[in-house]
Amino acid sequence: MTKDSDKGHDGNPVLWHGEPEEHDYPAAGRYLSLLTDDARAAAIVESLRLAPVTHHVAKDILRASGLPLLTRDNPHVASDLAKIADGRPLSPVLLVRGDLDAGVAAQIADGYHRVCASYLTDENTDIPVKLVAPIGPGPSRSLEP
Repeated sequence: MTKDSDKGHDGNPVLWHGEPEEHDYPAAGRYLSLLTDDARAAAIVESLRLAPVTHHVAKDILRASGLPLLTRDNPHVASDLAKIADGRPLSPVLLVRGDLDAGVAAQIADGYHRVCASYLTDENTDIPVKLVAPIGPGPSRSLEP
């Protein structure tokens, strides 16, 4: 199932699958295992699997992550832009919430290139995401999004 997002500057809507593709979860785990131990990364991935799909605009996701906007020249961004132009759906993005008080940015666990491609069509593109809180030591951390 796909969902239309707002039309980009080129007139093509960004289409989205209803749920992330299965291969997105191990990709998120590999990325997260660079930031934390394997057990914690696996717990966050399991939390992502259970999280509901919500929506956020591309510019807000990029700002919260602190990551730069990749250009159309990036091969992965170009591939996603081609999918958008061809009317093929993209997979929702997997996000781990940042911590405003601690100055920790949100983590795009999987989907950075899709966020950039969507932004390049229109910075206000509505992107489906699964967003979870980080899991870790301390009472403020939980499995709940």
